[in-house]
Amino acid sequence: MRPRLFALVYIAVLVSSILVSAPGALAATAPRTMGNYIVVLEDGAGAPAAVAAEQTRTFGGKVGFVYTSALKGYSASLPVADVAALRADPRVAYIMADRTVSIAAQTLPTGIDRVDGELSSTISGNGSGSVDVDVAVIDTGISTSNPDLNVVGGRDCVTPSTPTLDDQNGHGSHVAGTIGARDDNQGVVGVAPGARLWSVRVLDASGFGTFSQVICGVDFVTANAATIEVANMSLEGSGTDPGAGCKTGDAFHDAICNSVKAGVTYTVAAGNGSRDASTTVPAAYDEVITVSGLADFDGKPGGLATRPQSCPADVDDTFFNQSNFGADIDLIAPAVCILSDAPGVDATGAPRLDTMTGTSMASAHAAGAAALAKSRVPKANPNQVKLGLQAAGNLNWNNSDDPDGIKEKLLNVDVF
Repeated sequence: MRPRLFALVYIAVLVSSILVSAPGALAATAPRTMGNYIVVLEDGAGAPAAVAAEQTRTFGGKVGFVYTSALKGYSASLPVADVAALRADPRVAYIMADRTVSIAAQTLPTGIDRVDGELSSTISGNGSGSVDVDVAVIDTGISTSNPDLNVVGGRDCVTPSTPTLDDQNGHGSHVAGTIGARDDNQGVVGVAPGARLWSVRVLDASGFGTFSQVICGVDFVTANAATIEVANMSLEGSGTDPGAGCKTGDAFHDAICNSVKAGVTYTVAAGNGSRDASTTVPAAYDEVITVSGLADFDGKPGGLATRPQSCPADVDDTFFNQSNFGADIDLIAPAVCILSDAPGVDATGAPRLDTMTGTSMASAHAAGAAALAKSRVPKANPNQVKLGLQAAGNLNWNNSDDPDGIKEKLLNVDVF
């Protein structure tokens, strides 16, 4: 998001007397460059909403979101020239510039087949059963009219003044379907069928958003950590891992770090830039489960399937050629030509379906798997969930074209 420019023009009456009485008035006539920032407060600074109102009033800014759970702080539009003065306020821990992020009859999708969803405790695809877990989809929203998706609540961080949980892009609904589409003999079935889905809308209809919006979503999830066990973020922005701990000076990282400390397991997309995931966030953060992509066209190992003409160019059972890679990857999961839910219903009233490709789809499979793991061991903490998914995975795929040469475990849920 580019900084917005505002101009304040003062029409002077009795100019000479104003300049004599207020020498600084001349500077005030110059246009002020505004920037978008995330302000994180020190512990004990006071109520974030009150501090935000005071500080932005002092510097002529405008409050965006107020954070109370994942972080103590706020986002705001502020005069660039005054940021140093605000940073000197002893109540301010640190300030960072806001940045942009963007998206990465019943059918058993190939991805569900490949991770052995039909062999899990829910027997995905048998037309019955559901998973007693709550999963937040931090994305473009989730369709509230698609009967395949069990949406129970959420938060709109894109247009909070006119809130909606509904998906105006399609990406969030697709991710949600892979995670938890109902096992109800229509549409598709998810890895964790019927899981309660929380629509946390942080990306707009074009699939873009800002760090401040995503932190708003993380803050909502953290405030509801007693209910929401798993959160998926199939999105990416530029950045690196700032290091250990939850007070690093990187507000996006610190919010997720605090949310994980509160007990929420995060699955995230590796990203689709064909580069090292260490340059992409949240994929680079150690606290999350980062998932790269597998090209699989038939749901079976062996690399024997011919690529359907409608699918992107790739080779069956190999590393998805656009997936990010590197030491930050924790798992690999199906990512190419994945069938899942779309917003709304078709002319017959059946769930609408769509096919998408990307590590967003891989992350969604892992989120469903994390939900299954939590349903089996409700007290498992996020690190135990990560280790459990890695232990349950297998190496039955061809990594000959994986740029880093590291053969990550392929997600498998038959033991869950």
